[in-house]
Amino acid sequence: MQTISVSQLKKHFKVFKKAPGLGATFRSVFSRPTEIISAVDGISFSIEQGELVGFIGPNGAGKTTTLKCLSGLLYPSGGEVKVLGFDPFLRNSNYLKQISLVMGQKNQLWWDLPSLETFRLNKEIYDIPEKDFEKNLDELLVLLEVKNIISTPVRQLSLGQRMKMELIASLIHRPKVLFLDEPTIGLDVVMQKKIRDFIAEYNKRFNATIILTSHYMADVKQLCKRVIIIDHGKIMYDGSLERLVEKYADFKIITAQLRSDKVDKKDFTKLGKINYFEYPKVSITVSKKNIKEAATILLKKFPIEDLTIEEPEIENVIRMVFTKKKT
Repeated sequence: MQTISVSQLKKHFKVFKKAPGLGATFRSVFSRPTEIISAVDGISFSIEQGELVGFIGPNGAGKTTTLKCLSGLLYPSGGEVKVLGFDPFLRNSNYLKQISLVMGQKNQLWWDLPSLETFRLNKEIYDIPEKDFEKNLDELLVLLEVKNIISTPVRQLSLGQRMKMELIASLIHRPKVLFLDEPTIGLDVVMQKKIRDFIAEYNKRFNATIILTSHYMADVKQLCKRVIIIDHGKIMYDGSLERLVEKYADFKIITAQLRSDKVDKKDFTKLGKINYFEYPKVSITVSKKNIKEAATILLKKFPIEDLTIEEPEIENVIRMVFTKKKT
């Protein structure tokens, strides 16, 4: 069942420009030149119920603008958007009760009050029956392991604890669709993993449809089988992470542990590009078509203690996607 449908979505912004200097400042009072910026430029995609999709790209690519259009915060300049059968920008109350937008850099918690007060306010906003509210809250508190701090004033919570409470506030009405914009930003690696584990469990338990933006590739690798890559308002790739690697990375990384230091670095140059060489470790980039031959030569002609063959890191593959687009 299709939950999100986007067809030729466009969002343009009018930006005022002013030259430097006092004279330009006075002239701008009477005439201000403008420029139209295409934040989102005719993108199309669809997402099925229960999918967890990574929406990635560099700063200014159009990720957050797209999420704001999908959640109804921004009115599109063109195209058509449907989420759960609704037009998001009409802000229908039945629609708003079924979605949630979580932005890692924004907060809705009352700073001087316990998080529970915000949860109860959202209960009234979303018109949640008391029985359902108690059930939903208890499940979320257990999943996020924060039952013991629900009555602690928000200002006394750590950043990670506050992020967990933000998630509870956004999910207390058990939305069917989640738009997660950098939910792990600023968190340490331990807390990032806990938030990722929670998102995966929520997706699995409630079959929620989730779009996730993140600059942390660990988030994407752990959570998303499918990714949409956007740059300058246009979609550059839409598909599985595995196919992304196959399409843009025609090489693998061979890493070998040596038994002896009596090996010349030059001996490895015939096999591929040397990434790293310092006894007892050597790392070589080898084209996929030559990988079997290179591994055989290494094992036969060199004092190898251990050998691994790996795909390149997702971060490097995505960097290659943007590099190829510009060349």
